[in-house]
Amino acid sequence: MQMTDAATFFCPTRIHMGVGAHEKIVDTVRQYNCQCIFVLLDAALEDSDFYARIKALLLKEGVAISTYTEIEPDPSAHTVAKAFEACRASNATVLLAIGGGSTMDVAKAVGILATNGGRIHDYEGIEKFVIPPLPLIAIPTTAGTGSEVSGSCVITDTDKNLKMSIRHAALNPADVAILDPLALRTVPGHVAAHSGMDAFVHAFESYISRQSNLITDAINLQAMELIAGNIRQFAADRGNLEAGLNMLCGSALAGITFGQTGLGNVHCMARFVGARFHLSHGLSNAVCLPHVAAFNMPANPAKFARIAQAMGRHVQGLPMLDAAHSGLSAIEALCVDLEIPGRLRDVGVDPDAFEEMAALCTQANYNRWNPRHTTTRDFLALFQKAF
Repeated sequence: MQMTDAATFFCPTRIHMGVGAHEKIVDTVRQYNCQCIFVLLDAALEDSDFYARIKALLLKEGVAISTYTEIEPDPSAHTVAKAFEACRASNATVLLAIGGGSTMDVAKAVGILATNGGRIHDYEGIEKFVIPPLPLIAIPTTAGTGSEVSGSCVITDTDKNLKMSIRHAALNPADVAILDPLALRTVPGHVAAHSGMDAFVHAFESYISRQSNLITDAINLQAMELIAGNIRQFAADRGNLEAGLNMLCGSALAGITFGQTGLGNVHCMARFVGARFHLSHGLSNAVCLPHVAAFNMPANPAKFARIAQAMGRHVQGLPMLDAAHSGLSAIEALCVDLEIPGRLRDVGVDPDAFEEMAALCTQANYNRWNPRHTTTRDFLALFQKAF
């Protein structure tokens, strides 16, 4: 944005963070005078020590628990409908999401339906509901999506094979987010790497967005510093609680900003790569990142030079373009160290799909946010370069 343009910033979520922060669940349910809580839980966590701790705290407080675990990656509208019916039958007055982005997105959708009625399809788009959803407490178990603080949730319409984005900056973030690295200890290493790269891309693309502002810039630089400085240690050892907490905070910071600034070509391309070839969102982003970063750098080399600093590169005294190229080099090195495949061919992408995906990217209109204007021909060239 131009510095003379008006800008706004908003974050409605109360955040508790630190080792053992999950114990704040007690104060939170008391605040809501909760008698029954509907827990949307990643199925892999059902028998975990971490969920056992949460459950014990709730039961000691006299809160009845109804649990729903049938949540798939890229959750469908059918899953939302089933979860909503289970929630309604429980008579719960508060929602608790424990899991990754998919779990939190379903919880958000259930909360919307519980107070606004209808089908989740009715709320696709921006601010299509006006009644606040059921109160939501979110405990992320991956450091990646930032869904606990973001104003969006993404639900798949499997009948039309489309992803629906339901966005509301004020009403869609969780009311309370609990960032506890104890929740991350069972995350597989490759999931830690891929979800962590998703968080990094959120901060990176939000920082270089056309809609960025002074406040989002400050937050995103801190987010990139936290993620770039801790993701290697975290992916190597999820028991490293300091690295885990830093990753959770970096992910949340980026989650606060990207809904306000929009994202760019990395997410645009990854959106269609992931859907077409059934790749995780984080992996799709990570593979596209170095190629798109190189394309975008000429549009704002000063910001790429600052990215280099945030990623730990010593660029003081360098000419701006040299410092900007150091930022690109830091991104490439991060991907290599995390064993991110270097090419789309390495993850099973078929180049026959490139022309169609390039056209879809243009239709998605990320030029609203991406710093360098991108034509269909440009997107085709990017897919080919990444292949």
